Amino acid sequence: MQMTQTMSATRRWTMLVCSLVAAMTTTCATAGVAYVIPVLHRDHGMSLTDAATLAAVPTIGLTLTIIAWGAALDRFGERRVLLVSLTVTLAGTVAAFVVAETGGGFTALVIPLLIGGLGAGAANGASGRIVVGWFPADQRGTAMGVRQMAQPLGIGVCALTMPALADRWGLAAALTVPVAVTVIGLIAVAAAVVDPPAPSAGTSVPTGNPYRGSSFLQRVHAVSVLLVIPQSMLWTFVPAWLIVGHGWSAFGAGALVTATQVTGAFGRIAAGRLSDVMGSRMRPVRYIAVAAGASTALLALTDWIGSPVAAAVMVIASISTVADNGLAFTAIAEFAGPSWSGRGLGVQNTAQYVTTAATTPLFGGVIEAAGYPAAFAVAAVAPLVAIGLVPRDAVRGREEPVGVEKA
Repeated sequence: MQMTQTMSATRRWTMLVCSLVAAMTTTCATAGVAYVIPVLHRDHGMSLTDAATLAAVPTIGLTLTIIAWGAALDRFGERRVLLVSLTVTLAGTVAAFVVAETGGGFTALVIPLLIGGLGAGAANGASGRIVVGWFPADQRGTAMGVRQMAQPLGIGVCALTMPALADRWGLAAALTVPVAVTVIGLIAVAAAVVDPPAPSAGTSVPTGNPYRGSSFLQRVHAVSVLLVIPQSMLWTFVPAWLIVGHGWSAFGAGALVTATQVTGAFGRIAAGRLSDVMGSRMRPVRYIAVAAGASTALLALTDWIGSPVAAAVMVIASISTVADNGLAFTAIAEFAGPSWSGRGLGVQNTAQYVTTAATTPLFGGVIEAAGYPAAFAVAAVAPLVAIGLVPRDAVRGREEPVGVEKA
C-alpha cells in the first residue's frame, strides 16, 4: 500500500532550488580545477597538457561511480543517497585544499581530486528524479531547465572566484570555493529534499528495461555526447584563452565567463519552457545543435583572423552549447520511468563525463600544437554531426506524479 504525499507548488519549487544548489557541488568539484589552469601553468611549472589532465581527474572519479550512484538512487531514494554522496565530495575537496595549502604538487593532488569526483555523481540523477517525481508533465521542461542551471551557475561561481583567488592568494585559496559550495549543498539537501512517492500499484508507469525494444535513449545519449564536446572545451579553456592568449586580467576573464554562464543558465530555462509549450523535448535539441555548431565554427574563424568580436562570439557559442542539457535529462527521466531514471541519467552523465575526461587533454594538446582557432574548429564538428542523430520524441513514462498540487 502506498502512502500518499501532498506537495504544494511553493514547496516543490523550493526543493527544486535546493537540489539545484546540491547539483552545483558536482560542477564545482569536477570543473573547478579548470579555472586554476593558468596558475598551474604559470606558477607551478605544469605544461598546459599536464594541467588539463589534472583538471580531468575529478571527472574520471565521477565517471567511475555515477551509474552506481544512479542504481542507489533507484533503490534507496534521493535524500539518503545525496547526503552520503555530498559527504564524500566534501572529504575530497577539503583534502585537496589541505594538499595545496601544504605545498603538494601534481601527484599529491590527484588522490583528493579523484575522491571528490567519486562522491559527486548522485546529485544529477537525484535532481532528475525529483523533477519527474514531483512536477506535472507540462511543467517538467521548465523545472528541469531551472535545475540544469546548476552547471552554468557552478561554472560561473568558479570562474568569478577561483582565478582571482589563485592569482592573488594562491592555489589553496582557490580550492576553498568547492569546499564552500559543497557545505552549502549538504545543508540544502538536509533542509528541503523529500523523496518522491512511489507509483501506486496498478498504474501504467513502466518498470522494465527502457533500453530494450527502442533506440531512443541510445540516440539521446549519443547526441548529448556530441554536444558536450564544445561545451566542455569552452568552459575548460576559455579562461586560459582570455588570460594567456589575449592578455585579459584574471578578474576580467572570470567576470565575462560568469556573465556568459549566468545567461546560459537562463537559456536552459527558456529551452525547457519552449519544450513544454511545443510538447516536444527533441525538436528544440535539434535547433540547439545547429546553433552550437555554427557559433563554435564562427568562433574559430574570428579568433583565427584576430577579429575583435571573437570574445562576443565566444559568449554566443558558450550559451548555445549549454542549452540542451535540461531537455535531454527530462526526456531520459520521463522515458525511463521512476524504476530506471537514476540509472538512465547515470548512463547519460557517464557518457558525457567520459567524453569530457578524454577530450580535455586532447584539446590541450591541439592548442599547444596548433593554437586555439584549430581547437575551436575541431569542437565545432561534433554538434554538426549530432543534428542528424536527434531522435523523434518518444513517450513511455510521462504519467502525472501523485500528491502534487497544481499551480
